[in-house]
Amino acid sequence: MIQFRAIQLALAGAVTGALVLTACSGDQAGPSGGDTNIVQGTGEVTQVAAGERDQAPDLSGETVDGEQVALSDYRGQVVVINIWGSWCPPCIAEADDFVRVAEATAEQDVQFLGINTRDRSRDNAASFERTHGVPYPSLYDPDGRLLLEFPRGSLNPQAIPSTLIIDREGRIAARALTPLSEEQLRDALDPVIAEG
Repeated sequence: MIQFRAIQLALAGAVTGALVLTACSGDQAGPSGGDTNIVQGTGEVTQVAAGERDQAPDLSGETVDGEQVALSDYRGQVVVINIWGSWCPPCIAEADDFVRVAEATAEQDVQFLGINTRDRSRDNAASFERTHGVPYPSLYDPDGRLLLEFPRGSLNPQAIPSTLIIDREGRIAARALTPLSEEQLRDALDPVIAEG
């Protein structure tokens, strides 16, 4: 059993490495950022009509703070999922904008959920959250396993940072493969909130 688990971990690490180097599908995402470990996105924001949306996987696990959380905990709410790393300059640049939008939309039944990836130390991730005053939980995913739960060919996160907006029925309503400003985030989020 231990040997099988070691093989699973090695495979997950290899797949995660491929994700970071190729951004899942090299024809859709931009080049990596040299030695920065950043996988640049295409810069596009894709929005999906309500009748054409795919179900998001039920992501779950331990947060940076050691709590357990699952995406299904927020069913009935609009959820903004932000994939980030403390080592990622575009993630740092967008963090304060995400905090402002999270605080501004909290009364509109919107929940933010981060996925911290490729941080080998929880301390780095926790320091990032403290520095930016992040009020929402982030799943701790150092090996990128949670990112692999999205089916290939779906609106999966293919860059760091990536942002997904999940509608009240748990379906992927929008994806951004680029860092977002406060205004860009609101432009993508507000139509999903308005669906009521």
